[in-house]
Amino acid sequence: MGTSGLVWLAIALALALRWRRPSIFVLIAIADGAADLLASLIKDAVARPRPRLHTLVALPHTHSFPSGHAATSFACATMLAVLAPRVRIPAFVLAAAIAYSRLYVGVHYPLDVLAGAVLGVGVGCALLWTGLLRTGLPRSAGRAASGGATGLRRFGRARRRPRRAPRSG
Repeated sequence: MGTSGLVWLAIALALALRWRRPSIFVLIAIADGAADLLASLIKDAVARPRPRLHTLVALPHTHSFPSGHAATSFACATMLAVLAPRVRIPAFVLAAAIAYSRLYVGVHYPLDVLAGAVLGVGVGCALLWTGLLRTGLPRSAGRAASGGATGLRRFGRARRRPRRAPRSG
């Protein structure tokens, strides 16, 4: 279900059509592709072998670390959390389920999945903090990505208040 992030692209397409915001699909596709590319590059660099267990699926021909399924799932869930806040909880639940499935079927070690999830969230956050994605974000999310006051509160940071000049007296 999580191969190449197809489930995320299908969700993004459905949301884009329903809300008439094609940018949602484009931005999720960018996050999916970036996370998949980075995971593949890291897999080639680390070259960690897959677990030698009895797997429930055919053993993939790529290396194990990090999990590409977890990386793409968490990158797309992170993007959806900002682009479509109404679906953020189901998106992260689905991402966690896809990541866990890689352990369940026996093709990854737990650290592979954890590293993939961290990589995915990192990719999603990096894309959100760059100017690349501001055009497709809703108004409040655009301020969040650019670090405006709304964004500071949204991401859990306290808003800075201006200092008052000392009273003379």
